[in-house]
Amino acid sequence: MMVNPRARRGDGSVASATGILRHAGIEAIEAKPGPDETLSDLIRQNANKIDLVVIGGGDGSLNAAAQGLVDTKLPFGVLPMGTANDFARTMGMQPDIDAAARIIAAGKTQKIDLGEANGHYFFNVASIGFSAELAKELTEDAKKKWGVLGYGLVSARLLAGSRLFTATLEHDGTVEKFRTMQIAVGNGRHYGGGMTVHESATADDGKLDFYSLEIDHWWRLLALLPSLRKGTQGKWDDVRAFATKELTLRTSRPRDVNLDGDLKTQTPVTFKVHEKVLDVFVA
Repeated sequence: MMVNPRARRGDGSVASATGILRHAGIEAIEAKPGPDETLSDLIRQNANKIDLVVIGGGDGSLNAAAQGLVDTKLPFGVLPMGTANDFARTMGMQPDIDAAARIIAAGKTQKIDLGEANGHYFFNVASIGFSAELAKELTEDAKKKWGVLGYGLVSARLLAGSRLFTATLEHDGTVEKFRTMQIAVGNGRHYGGGMTVHESATADDGKLDFYSLEIDHWWRLLALLPSLRKGTQGKWDDVRAFATKELTLRTSRPRDVNLDGDLKTQTPVTFKVHEKVLDVFVA
């Protein structure tokens, strides 16, 4: 069992969850990466002596484990101990560590997809523009101190200085050029501590959900917020939205790409979906 000590609830005890697993016949080997290791390194190193992986942390911890999970093909469970726990919400899990442990103990798994951006996997969503700037500004300390409220505090400050950028999009045999504030490419359903990439999105639907906010003024985003939370933003005239399996984005200058809350690559970027590559414990 791996717990991110920097997770918002990562400094709490997981003894109760460990006890639930042990009662179900699952003996936990608690481990965390060394100074020069990642969660993926740790998973690969222990793959020959474990049957499953339990990750205690948030979406960033899951993202750090993605490559190791793909390489070893081990099933995994989540103890939602992060700030937003968007993947857990996508899978219908409540932010209750003991309840999550009971789900793992029950042994039911579901195959899910992963998104890929320039060779980097993501569970929830990749974004360019406003959300990437938010990820850059929202430090680990701020997330731990303020939780989901931190997203709102930093967002308000960034909105005042936000600017549109030009992007060129290639997908399904078409090329489009447009000005936008934010681009999102979703593999799952939820992201950003309460946003929804598409109202019908799931983590196993075999597609990526794209949207681009092509709005004239930042205050327009305030009107869009209810739709962004529900995943119905694609119905607005100034939002470009579609579903696909692969797309490429280019920008006039390299721009950061946010994957599950961490900046992992830059434009130009090619996104792909890998269908049903991981097994996760579900209720």
